[in-house]
Amino acid sequence: MFSEQGPNRKYVDLHIHTMYSDGISTVDEVLEEASLKHLKALSITDHDCMDAYPNVIERGLKLGIEVIPGVELSSEIEGNDIHILGYYVDPDHRIFSEKLKEMKEARFIRAQKIVENLNNQGIDLRFETVLSIAGVGAIGRPHIAAALMKEEFVYSFREAFDKYIGYGLPAYVEKLKMHPKEVFDLIKSAGGIPVLAHPGVTNVDVRIPEFIRDGLQGIEVYHTEHPKSVERYYFRIAKKNHLAFSGGSDFHNHNHNKSEIGYPNVPYEAVNSIKALRGTNHGEE
Repeated sequence: MFSEQGPNRKYVDLHIHTMYSDGISTVDEVLEEASLKHLKALSITDHDCMDAYPNVIERGLKLGIEVIPGVELSSEIEGNDIHILGYYVDPDHRIFSEKLKEMKEARFIRAQKIVENLNNQGIDLRFETVLSIAGVGAIGRPHIAAALMKEEFVYSFREAFDKYIGYGLPAYVEKLKMHPKEVFDLIKSAGGIPVLAHPGVTNVDVRIPEFIRDGLQGIEVYHTEHPKSVERYYFRIAKKNHLAFSGGSDFHNHNHNKSEIGYPNVPYEAVNSIKALRGTNHGEE
């Protein structure tokens, strides 16, 4: 699939979550593991949050790791949850940072409502427990699931989602909604490159041509849940449409989807394909 071969091949991980969203690792822990795995580049792509930046870039440099500013934003179209990765986004861009603040506040209010709904069902979960687990991060349903486990209302994340907080269940509360095109435009306004996250999981292939017309510039080819045949399929789509390709572990913790930092092997060419599009988007105030 790629030209570079042999033991000197460079690998990267462009999809990692930390404690700033719904992961459990600190930035230093992520960098340490990436260094042990001899990764040449990484991107921390927390959900609706870029609180890890810009300090992580400097800390990465000290370890010889190139850090690409990243984020993962949520969107929705006709009931389908679509995640968009943004690379080389300026976290200090005024409009972009204001939108992230709005999204973080919306997550907090949503979490409160979910806990209220659980309480109304006789599940006496304390919101303080959720806050203690989320810490500095943007609150998401995984934090609520962890709180349900901590207070022994469920035995697993899966049970929490299946019984209480999954889509369509009584405790569920919808997220702040944005159309994918809004997300593409927002990322590009801050100088970033919008990339469709794990398409093999979200099953939105039929919409990829529409997304490209609306401003999508890349596809996540490599992902923990993409087998080799799926990688080849999306790489062909990316190449045919002159899109960047990316990939990563989607690491949250060592028990999440069996993901581990540095797996699958994502070649450094992915970074080059994204860099090739830099300068095509111009941030605006």
